[in-house]
Amino acid sequence: MLVIVVENAPPRLRGRLGLWLIEVRAGVYVGKVSRRVREMIWDNLEKGIIDGSAVMAWSSNTESGFDFLTLGANRRIPVELDGIKLVSFLPVDKPESH
Repeated sequence: MLVIVVENAPPRLRGRLGLWLIEVRAGVYVGKVSRRVREMIWDNLEKGIIDGSAVMAWSSNTESGFDFLTLGANRRIPVELDGIKLVSFLPVDKPESH
């Protein structure tokens, strides 16, 4: 199982994702593909996301049962702790006081 969520993705990239996966909600794609196809899709995401962001999660033989990659600016960043991938949050930017 593969799940991809994109934000602020160009229409061209969304159209390409729609060739390989089903868009179940705006910007949310799911499907079942081979590792080779998953890597090709990620390569297309890296080249086409421009100013947007993406996360790709798939079933994997890990302790959690899945793995994931992220791309683009986001407050959530993946961190590995004792061999388990978790998500950490960057602090919220506070506006400067004048």
